[in-house]
Amino acid sequence: MNNLSTANRFGRTAAHSSSSRGSLLRRLIKNRYLYLMLLPGLVYFIVYKYIPMWGVVIAFQDYHPYLGISGSQWVGFKHFQHFFSDPSFLQLFRNTLILAIYNLVFFFPLPIVISLLLNELRREKFKRFVQTMVYIPHFVSWVVVAGITYTFFTTQGGIVNELLVLMGFGKVNFLLEEGWFRTLITSQVMWKETGWGTIIFLAALSGVDPQQYEASVIDGANRWRQMWHITLPALRSTIIILLILRLGHVMDSGFEQIFLMLNSMNRGVGEVFDTYVYTLGISQGQFSFSTAVGIFKSVIGLMMVIGANRLAKKFGEEGVY
Repeated sequence: MNNLSTANRFGRTAAHSSSSRGSLLRRLIKNRYLYLMLLPGLVYFIVYKYIPMWGVVIAFQDYHPYLGISGSQWVGFKHFQHFFSDPSFLQLFRNTLILAIYNLVFFFPLPIVISLLLNELRREKFKRFVQTMVYIPHFVSWVVVAGITYTFFTTQGGIVNELLVLMGFGKVNFLLEEGWFRTLITSQVMWKETGWGTIIFLAALSGVDPQQYEASVIDGANRWRQMWHITLPALRSTIIILLILRLGHVMDSGFEQIFLMLNSMNRGVGEVFDTYVYTLGISQGQFSFSTAVGIFKSVIGLMMVIGANRLAKKFGEEGVY
């Protein structure tokens, strides 16, 4: 009797497994075009994100290109110890962290504010025109942005300094003085990426039920009260998720932008992990050491995401996962 019961269970399990495979196959055939659209994205992440992860093992080796990963000598945490004991570590960490804080404080709220202002516009043509104007800088390369910055702020014929002279002030060397470096970098990010950042927030606002605004008008709420009690709560979950993801890039200051604005006079406040990795990894060929620096950045970003996500969950928000 027990053998018969066991055989029946195995039979039901096999039948259920076969039915599940058949159901999965039918879904794949039915939605084949959607999966085909998904395929390029999957290939991209597999080829450029997951397969290269094997290369992080060189951080624990004295890697030599001619020997390859399999032939290079394993040295354990030697490069990490070297990095943490390097006199420039604290300076790099401080410069990177301060730039990240500048971006969080000044840049991150700006797309939210612009989205709220755009949401208040009622003339669709004017709204679309303004949206287009604030989107355009995103498509300008950092090389062009750096060129524009030099044109505006150079002491030799720069527009800003010429205006200062006309107003009776002296010229200010914005491009060489350390005190102006972080302000210029943050201002560039704000000008270039604010419009692009509004896309997600405007998409979230499009899902707000118009009847909520109509009901609030009946209750006597003005535009400010509507924004505070309806619009901002609708954006809250989006803001938290994007903030968590932003914290994951707290050690990523952006190589190209910083590299283009660096010079011998502002390097004390401008040298960050990204430019440091480029200098060692590409210019000096220290691939293992620069990979160790990259792993350190990734671990810090992962810890920030996990911590921020747990904090969001603690306060009743959805979080990233």
